Amino acid sequence: MALSGMRGLSVFISDVRNCQNKEQERLRVDKELGKIRTRFKSEKGLKPYDKKKYVWKMLYIYMLGYDVDFGHMEAVSLISAPKYPEKQVGYIVTSCLVNENHDFLRLAINTVRTDIIGRNETFQCLALTMVGNIGGREFSESLAPDVQKLLVSSSCRPLVKKKAALCLLRLYRKNPDVVNVDGWAVRMAQLLDERDLGVLTSSMSLLVALVSNNYEAYWSCLPKCVKILERLARNQDIPQEYTYYGIPSPWLQVKTMRALQYFPIIEDPNTRRSLFEVLQRILMGTDVVKNVNKNNASHAVLFEALALVMHLDAEKEMMSQCVTLLGKFIAVREPNIRYLGLENMTRMFMITDVQDIIKRHQAQIITSLKDPDISIRRRALDLLYSMCDVSNAKDIVEELLQYLSTADFAMREELSLKAAILAEKFTPDLSWYVDVILQLIDKAGEFVSDDIWFRVIQFVTNNDDLQPYAAAKAREYLDKPAIHETMVKVSAYILGEFGHLLVRQPGFSPREIFNIIHEKLPTVSTSTIPILLSTYAKILMHTQPPDPDLQNQIWAIFKKYESCIEVEIQQRAVEYFALSRKGAALVDILAEMPKFPERQSALIKRAEDTEVDTAEQSAMKLRAQQLSQTSNALVVSDQHPTNGTPAVMVNQLGLLKVPNPSTRSNMDNDSEDQRLPQVNGTLSKVEALPQSADLDGVLLDTLAIEGPPSSIVQPKSNSNLGLGGIAVESSALVPVDQQANAVQPIGNIAERFRSLCLKDSGVLYEDPYIQIGLKAEWRAHQGRVVLFLGNKNTSPLLSVQAIILPPTHLKTELSLVPETIPPRAQVQCPLEVVNLLPSRDVAVLDFSYKFGNDMVNVKLQLPAVLNKFLQPISISAEDFFAQWRSLSGPPLKLQEVVRGVKPLPLLEMANLFDSYSLTVCPGLDPNPNNLVACATFYSENTRAMLCLIRIETDPADRTQLRMTVASGDPTLTFELKMFIKEMLVSIPPAIQKPPQASPTPLQQASDVAASTDPGAMLAALL
Repeated sequence: MALSGMRGLSVFISDVRNCQNKEQERLRVDKELGKIRTRFKSEKGLKPYDKKKYVWKMLYIYMLGYDVDFGHMEAVSLISAPKYPEKQVGYIVTSCLVNENHDFLRLAINTVRTDIIGRNETFQCLALTMVGNIGGREFSESLAPDVQKLLVSSSCRPLVKKKAALCLLRLYRKNPDVVNVDGWAVRMAQLLDERDLGVLTSSMSLLVALVSNNYEAYWSCLPKCVKILERLARNQDIPQEYTYYGIPSPWLQVKTMRALQYFPIIEDPNTRRSLFEVLQRILMGTDVVKNVNKNNASHAVLFEALALVMHLDAEKEMMSQCVTLLGKFIAVREPNIRYLGLENMTRMFMITDVQDIIKRHQAQIITSLKDPDISIRRRALDLLYSMCDVSNAKDIVEELLQYLSTADFAMREELSLKAAILAEKFTPDLSWYVDVILQLIDKAGEFVSDDIWFRVIQFVTNNDDLQPYAAAKAREYLDKPAIHETMVKVSAYILGEFGHLLVRQPGFSPREIFNIIHEKLPTVSTSTIPILLSTYAKILMHTQPPDPDLQNQIWAIFKKYESCIEVEIQQRAVEYFALSRKGAALVDILAEMPKFPERQSALIKRAEDTEVDTAEQSAMKLRAQQLSQTSNALVVSDQHPTNGTPAVMVNQLGLLKVPNPSTRSNMDNDSEDQRLPQVNGTLSKVEALPQSADLDGVLLDTLAIEGPPSSIVQPKSNSNLGLGGIAVESSALVPVDQQANAVQPIGNIAERFRSLCLKDSGVLYEDPYIQIGLKAEWRAHQGRVVLFLGNKNTSPLLSVQAIILPPTHLKTELSLVPETIPPRAQVQCPLEVVNLLPSRDVAVLDFSYKFGNDMVNVKLQLPAVLNKFLQPISISAEDFFAQWRSLSGPPLKLQEVVRGVKPLPLLEMANLFDSYSLTVCPGLDPNPNNLVACATFYSENTRAMLCLIRIETDPADRTQLRMTVASGDPTLTFELKMFIKEMLVSIPPAIQKPPQASPTPLQQASDVAASTDPGAMLAALL
């Protein structure tokens, strides 16, 4: 662009450059914009020269980052100018300032078309350049036929043809319908006969796009692509300007080989032979040199050739040659080449039959594991993980363990997981597996997820011969002065269960085991203390004859923790103390854990489902182009989300209960394996693992195996209750008047939503095409929800979208939802929820998909409601009244007379409160017609906040009551009062149940034991 003749433009650019600060620049730009606006408005007969100058200024201002919201019409009008300088400015500025949806573009379509079909090649190039830059559906529909004519015209010069090919490529990407497959396939093959390499390169870009969508129509192009490669490989008749550092047109070579990878097979033996000769020449002629630019070009061709060799299933001899070449690359000093060598070697290992040859380079790959570049270390780790088998598992795992001590923190979690998976898959004997896992925990305990040590516990429990060895190794690690807390958990559990097997050996007496474990108690967090308390109870049970001193020491610990603020610790301490005084009953209740049901490892399953890195994705793409990368969500084929009642119910205090078998869903995959042994109707085995079982890592693994699992945390009541703060009388679809779908839901959506407000798993929505299941876990102010999107049909669901519309008090993060759900498949989409402050507002899932001609859109309320952030708490009368008196009046203590309450006996009202995680405290109010309850509310702003509730009923009129709610936060007090009010008003009378008979003392003891031990939950998860 020659701007020297425009003095005003040059002066303006100089003024802007001379500005001392941003404010001066803005003032100068605003002044110039005002001047340009005035000239455009006031002077009708603006000369083309002045118009051109002002439009250049607008473009410069736009390039500086300022908004230019006027003058577009003047820029577009310059396109129709008869002279080149004005037309050039019009095309350039329009393509920069105007997007494909701008209304002004319609005014220019006819002018652009005139330039394209005209005889002026310069104008043709300007028009094709602008159309290619802007694209757009209107341009594609109006101008694509003319662009195609230019591309195949015999009278056009190569300069125009190149631009026409690239312009048509852009239009095709915007609107594939502009290229008629039937009529264009022959023309595309003719374009590949071009001698001009510029036209050929542009045409090959177009061919790659065409065959990626429909390769079957372009079979005639395949032999011509091979001939192009032959022409380039022989290096004959190649103009000097297309030779880059001695390499004939590397860009054309790469694009041609990429196009060939979209064709599944090459049947013609002559064509196949010619292609392999070219590939052989490329493989033999590529080496590492000092010139970086030549290396980049030659390796781009080489690695594309490697991809094509793998795609074509070449003979093993050529594959071996490729591996040998890659072996050289992973040993060079250049990090980029090492990275590419490792990545391509990983691809070859996954999809070819040269694993034995790749294993010869194991030593060099292990060396790359210690490379300064973390990306190279990750590729080396992926390759080692892929090439591991029974023959080299010990060596590789030992190398990973050695490297673990010095590895970056960013890699330690991945290292630990992969080492654990390899040790489990290829273990020569179980004792070696135990050694590996304990070493992992010892070296990188904070990076070892809970599902790893859960898995080793399962192995030890299920193998009697392994139990003494595991107990001895756990005792050795406890002797270390400083060990990670995870090691304390594992060792305490193993010694509690199996330490008595070595009681006759030195160091394994009950007192010695107790002392060595008890030394670690002050150093652990509250999540580990329940395991240690359970271990102490096991030690007490196995101490025969009883040791009075040890017994008193353990009892003192139980008594100490009876007043702990943590409900889990407090409950275990109280119940273990009571159980330890039962004598022989303790042995029956705390007997050794039963064997875990045999099932596929959650670790290995996770590796199969989620360990798909970029190298494997690339390999899959080379082998089957029809595979599309949808998302990082887990896809589990032929799975059905369960909509039945869970097989094991765990209430808010950790009490395990077995429901009526009639409520078990016939869709639960492992329901028989998850049934718990029963004695007199109660659970008979207790395990020393904590009630929470730390589901963070294990939960998703279980879901990946079998959809919503049948072992789920949920409240005690399964009644379909109303929900405070939500208009449940209408529908859980929000709003109803927008649900104008041809596809109708199956079942009552409002009832499904109300049910999920009281439990943590079930079906949120279902129609003939899809079922949306939900599984949730709530801890304090945080929640983890997994949405299960299940395709019920043999055809895919398309255009899937899911958006969370959260209220202001919730912070949500939904993982990427795939655009397509395969037939008979289930997709899992984790959703993280954080409660910021108390509120009764509800988050909404805006979900849509397309099946055939049906476009379905629903808005579903999510059960992330206020009671999910309530946790029951036991409180003494002294503490309750101290808190009650300290909260003197409004706004911390609010009282209201509620009328229109559904008539409900006091016992059923207590059950109702209990189902919403509000703990009823009997005996605190002397009036038998009153009810007192409390709970702890969690949010990010309030943290743990105690809530106190008093309900005064009128025996003569059960339709009214007086309610008093108190807390340390005025917003929480108001929201909780309204929540309880709406809960009492909207509850249907169908929830009434007959009172249950009081349990016998033996049943109470057994229930207490069961409540302290979630062994069945862990067994189901593992």
